[in-house]
Amino acid sequence: MTLRNLSYSLLISLFAFGVEIALSQAADAPKDNKGYTTSKTTVVELGPEFPGMEGRQLRLRLLTIEPGGHIGLHDHKERPAVVYFLQGNDTVIRDDGTSQTFKAGDVTGEPGTTIHWHRNDGKDAVIFVTADIFKPKN
Repeated sequence: MTLRNLSYSLLISLFAFGVEIALSQAADAPKDNKGYTTSKTTVVELGPEFPGMEGRQLRLRLLTIEPGGHIGLHDHKERPAVVYFLQGNDTVIRDDGTSQTFKAGDVTGEPGTTIHWHRNDGKDAVIFVTADIFKPKN
């Protein structure tokens, strides 16, 4: 085996190992919610305002995750969102195994490709405002 072939084999093995770890982490992610509440929800029907948006809403919610709580693994397919964090430290774990912790004053966007879950490891409740484009199930 040449050094070049060995390098390719090693690279492929490391990639496969990384994919396996990411899949394992996604499999270990909670699917349920714990210590999570949604309040102060309001919606605007987008269909009357924008052709092609029939059945979709612009939704604004206040979400709270109590200490030790989480929002289970979910995706944002056809539901892009923006988030503004008001309180606490929210650890967001993505399906690829990467994570990021958000604190009061942080903002983030969640495009349709987003798959993740939220975890509150702190002593204070995590509180954030999220606005998304949402299609209610009939």
